[in-house]
Amino acid sequence: MYYVYLLRSQKDGNLYVGFTLDLRKRIEKHRKGEVNSTKFRRPFRLMFYEAFCNKYDALAREKYLKSGYGKEQLKSILKNSFG
Repeated sequence: MYYVYLLRSQKDGNLYVGFTLDLRKRIEKHRKGEVNSTKFRRPFRLMFYEAFCNKYDALAREKYLKSGYGKEQLKSILKNSFG
């Protein structure tokens, strides 16, 4: 399976969208500070993820969610989670 996920920094509230084959392992790397793009924004909360059978579908979804429209869609879907 291929996963697209959304993390929210509990330090600054910023969102991070990512892609991985192993969601648990990737989240653990974020939590340990082993991911350069997020290591200074720890700790994180996993807010959302989706699973895909096809790598290219997952990568396309990740790209969309990183766009302005995609982030707005996530904020709309998760409006009650951002308190």
